[in-house]
Amino acid sequence: MADELRRRITDGAIPPGSLLPSESALMAEFSVARGTVREALALLRAEGLTVAEKGRGTYVRPVVPVRRLGSERYRVELDQVRNGELGTAFTVDQQVAWSAYTLDREFREIPAAAPVAGLFGVPPGTMLLERRFVFRIHGVPQQMSTSYLLLSMVAGTPVADPANEPWPGGNTSQLHSLGYDITAVREQVSARMPLPDEVHTLRIPGGIPVVAITRQTYVDDVVAEVADIVLPGDRVRLDYLIDLA
Repeated sequence: MADELRRRITDGAIPPGSLLPSESALMAEFSVARGTVREALALLRAEGLTVAEKGRGTYVRPVVPVRRLGSERYRVELDQVRNGELGTAFTVDQQVAWSAYTLDREFREIPAAAPVAGLFGVPPGTMLLERRFVFRIHGVPQQMSTSYLLLSMVAGTPVADPANEPWPGGNTSQLHSLGYDITAVREQVSARMPLPDEVHTLRIPGGIPVVAITRQTYVDDVVAEVADIVLPGDRVRLDYLIDLA
């Protein structure tokens, strides 16, 4: 039963956003008990194909815009710094105007835990500025990140003031304003199932994994920023060119 419903969904016979037949209708069509129908529907939900809403029923998940993440996106921020444009790598990835972009933010000063300290190459306990962000497009949450900056580099500067976010040009522009020019960015990408707060904040349906990116931002040989970035896996495509010429 699940195989047949899955085929209808992927073939477009049941389009995105459409309700599936009621439990009673499925019982009659497949000549099965209600428990079997519910097991099949639960399987489709676990695969991320359908969503169940109380009072509405089970419907096919609407098609969501897919964001492209390319290795050149940070170079865009360099251009924005040079040209004074309003935007960041995020708005370019989303292909939206600056006016569509909003940012939830929470800043605090913390001592570096061992894993983060290791990414910075500093002793545990080194003071950091922790910045927690939720990125929104037209009010809809698209991405979460926890970004850390060395407090010794940003304390008492406009970069440490959450009122200045979102900052055109992102990290590139922020560090440039302090006299630091980014020379390299390293990213480690993995996939996992979302944590409860990620499910809630990003409105992730059941069965959808997240793409988790650990970023290190370099100023020469110094790691100036470390970030943990989380995106719903069905809204992102990683696109990297590896030039061997």
